[in-house]
Amino acid sequence: MPMLAQEPAPTPDTESTARPYMVAAANPHAVEAGLAALRAGGNAVDAAIAVEAVLSLVEPQSSGLGGGAFMLYLDAATGEITVYDGRETAPASATPEHFLDETGEPLSFVEAWTSGRAVGVPGVVAMLAMAHEDHGARPWADNFDPAIALAETGFAVSPRLHSLIVQASNPALPFSSRPDTGGYFFTEAGEPLPVGHVRDNPAYAGTLRAVAADWRNFYTGEIAEGIVEAVNSDARPGGMTLEDLAGYAPVRRDAICRLYRAWRVCGAPPPASGGVTVNELLALLEPYDMAATGPGTVEGWRRFIEASRL
Repeated sequence: MPMLAQEPAPTPDTESTARPYMVAAANPHAVEAGLAALRAGGNAVDAAIAVEAVLSLVEPQSSGLGGGAFMLYLDAATGEITVYDGRETAPASATPEHFLDETGEPLSFVEAWTSGRAVGVPGVVAMLAMAHEDHGARPWADNFDPAIALAETGFAVSPRLHSLIVQASNPALPFSSRPDTGGYFFTEAGEPLPVGHVRDNPAYAGTLRAVAADWRNFYTGEIAEGIVEAVNSDARPGGMTLEDLAGYAPVRRDAICRLYRAWRVCGAPPPASGGVTVNELLALLEPYDMAATGPGTVEGWRRFIEASRL
């Protein structure tokens, strides 16, 4: 769901170290799922799958199986980096007029963002399956067990999720009035779910079981039909078809890398923006002694902000 992904995750104020592995994620339930995968003999790809499946449940505004993603995989033995591109793609029916209204004027941001036209063909599941086929160390299905269990028993609504549901209750947004999102994120009285409220999602557990049995089940059959119905039943339908879903294919790409002082910094290439942007920023900062003007100085911040204006 694209529901409230406008707010970044909070920045941790502590540093941690661990051996022989570490999992960092936006929610403790997701961290535990990733650690469970590693303790069971899985590797980083297995942990990433377990983490994503849980995040889609507990932080649906920021992570979801119905979205897109990129994964950078470093082979520790060879040093080779592979980028897995699971970016959403536009439906085949999309045209340059996709976000124009009946008069040829651009739709407002809110109107476009909350409509069926904003939904791309999702790539997360297919991308994770490709990465697992290349590198996974434990059975694909096992990585979904923690998320399935949590969806069935329920999880406590976090302060972050609660605050974002409050934002979504804005009358200018349609989420509280829609039967699906309104019934899930709001109480029977129409109030945002409070912090600590236990929210289960048996339907999501069923989806995960189907994906665990075969990732292709996400792109065909009942799940695909449900996605197409949701996208096209909107007041501004997105035009997605079953053929769009069945034809989705993730892509393996080469990383964009450059040296920054003693470090080789790598990121995902286009259609991702991060690899290009970060390396351009570092190239602008490289001539300066950033160690001498670090985060505790006005000059350090000025240089960083100026470089970030890109």
